[in-house]
Amino acid sequence: MSGMLENKVAVITGGASGIGRATANVFAREGARIAIGDTDTVLGEEAAHCLSAAGANVRFVRTDVSKSSDVDALMRATISAFGQLDCAFNNAGIFGPSALLADFSEADWDQIIGINLKGVWLCMKFEIPHMLEKGGAIVNASSVSGLVGSKSSPLYAASKHGVTGLTRTAALQYAAHKIRVNCTCPGAIETPMLEHIFSHNPANRDKYTAAAPLGRLARPEEVAEAVAWLCSDASSYITGVALPVDGGWVAQ
Repeated sequence: MSGMLENKVAVITGGASGIGRATANVFAREGARIAIGDTDTVLGEEAAHCLSAAGANVRFVRTDVSKSSDVDALMRATISAFGQLDCAFNNAGIFGPSALLADFSEADWDQIIGINLKGVWLCMKFEIPHMLEKGGAIVNASSVSGLVGSKSSPLYAASKHGVTGLTRTAALQYAAHKIRVNCTCPGAIETPMLEHIFSHNPANRDKYTAAAPLGRLARPEEVAEAVAWLCSDASSYITGVALPVDGGWVAQ
């Protein structure tokens, strides 16, 4: 164990699968104590069990990030279990349907914005008070769709642009409190969410792969390593950054 996050306590939302679970694995490897929040109780408890069996100190709390009561409960449970909060990865999110902007329903908007954007705001709202005294590091999950437009997924892009803007603003507001706030902007990552998209149109796999200059999709662990670094003291002078993890896609 290299211990990059030794003695730190971390919250990870959406930590039951995909990038969130990979990040929990990396955080555990680096010595963090972890609270995982997710709506999927079965996968969340499985993730916590596997990490605990490997020697990590982990708690799972069922959490819907679009509900303030759930997010508050997650943070309270974290403080109760570990006594502090040093870093957070606000990762929970959904992709939603692909459609033209005018064809979405109001319910689609409320769901996507409620989880992807409101959820990140609620997490920071309840995380920051626990970091004001000693500082901390927050990483929000944006996307390459939070840096450029999207022909197929306008509401998802809107939510992720919101995350990017919220990240930069929070970084400015809380820099004096030594709270660093950054976001990762992944491209095409081998996750259950992307596999669901491919299941509807298998040709998309080749399209996504060809679009990245590095010529492949990313593994969740490659995003997780970036998140761990941004949460560690190794990135102590970095805040307000939207970091693409995209194989060079945005550089085009």
